[in-house]
Amino acid sequence: MPPVLEFDGVVVRRNGRNIVDGVSWTVNDDERWVILGPNGAGKTTVLQLADTYLYPTTGTVDILDERLGRTDVFELRPRIGFASSALAKRIPADETVLDTVLTAAYSITGRWNEQYENIDERRALRVLAEWQLDHLSDRAFGTLSDGEQKRVQIARAIMTDPELLLLDEPTASLDLGAREVLLQLLSGYAQAPGTPAMVMVTHHVEEIPVGFTHVLLLRDGKPVAAGPLAEALTADNLTAAFGLPVTLTEQAGRYAARAVTGN
Repeated sequence: MPPVLEFDGVVVRRNGRNIVDGVSWTVNDDERWVILGPNGAGKTTVLQLADTYLYPTTGTVDILDERLGRTDVFELRPRIGFASSALAKRIPADETVLDTVLTAAYSITGRWNEQYENIDERRALRVLAEWQLDHLSDRAFGTLSDGEQKRVQIARAIMTDPELLLLDEPTASLDLGAREVLLQLLSGYAQAPGTPAMVMVTHHVEEIPVGFTHVLLLRDGKPVAAGPLAEALTADNLTAAFGLPVTLTEQAGRYAARAVTGN
């Protein structure tokens, strides 16, 4: 099978500065990637390219065997699931949780006059149950906690059975309990049969779910390392990406990084 996602020499230039600088990267359908790097490293820009909402200045981006710039993105986008805080801001606060997920079938936010079949509603309710949200189906999205809203966003993203799932900092702003609940659900989903290729952006190795397989480390828009977690996620590579000496530990598939102290 062709790669799900392929960047070849991708550069994104804004105001004379390369935000993404020469990224060549391939994601296959059985891989779960995490993108790590400091603020301003180009992580979200890479995700926007993968979601077809941004075009490269130079280089090529192939998504689901379609070349960005040569394909109808409006036909391609329904094949991609995307969850981010930016999307959450477009969801009406009074929209029910069920309708928030259901409207993904039309790639819209805010239910209007569109019609849904029973199979759509059954699918939405099943996805909500899988993400421990079925008891909230009639609640307004704006009344949910941060953790619940994050899970609703992901449920919405997978409502249409995407071939590629993109997650932009899904655990950002969550407290310890909400973060761990979400990471457990993401771990189960990442390891389940039939799960699509996944790419998740985060700042912290502690937020890498068990079941993720690969890492792309960025600094100043350039790749520092890319490959299987066991090979590419090292203290040396993290030190190069974040610009300070760190130690890295792993236990039962979960990682932790700390700055090296002088003691």
